[in-house]
Amino acid sequence: MRYEGKLYRALNPIYARQPLSGRGAELYGGRFNPKGMPSLYTSLSVLTALREANQVGSLQPTTLVSYEADIERVFDTRDEAALQALGMDAETIAAASWRDEMKEKGEARTQTFARRLVSDGYHGLLVRSFAPAARGDDLNLVLWRWSDALPCRLTLIDDEGRLS
Repeated sequence: MRYEGKLYRALNPIYARQPLSGRGAELYGGRFNPKGMPSLYTSLSVLTALREANQVGSLQPTTLVSYEADIERVFDTRDEAALQALGMDAETIAAASWRDEMKEKGEARTQTFARRLVSDGYHGLLVRSFAPAARGDDLNLVLWRWSDALPCRLTLIDDEGRLS
């Protein structure tokens, strides 16, 4: 599928001056990226981005940013037939054990799945949010490839240069 529209991200202020870097995910890994793979975890709504930033405990200082996106190759995890065709299922996508798998095996099944999608030419993955209090319509778009041009254009909205 193709995604065109706004995306939102609630950043740790440490990375606020580099909202296009994907450095935090690269350093620590995430559900859909192994360590060493830069990724941007974005949300389709502001509230989802805030829920994602507040997964444990109290909300910590956060910098909220938005982007204009035009991403041509997005894998939609809501398509169960497409998941099954790649040997994946919704239960594995949602499994809270991905961090344990990463520690025990070096890479979680969802991270291996992401590697496969990248090698198949996908720029990102559309997936529901698993943050506490997330609803079924809270969606995230995890990006593995982005640039200032098509086919995976992502433009930070900062008309006033507040982050420069």
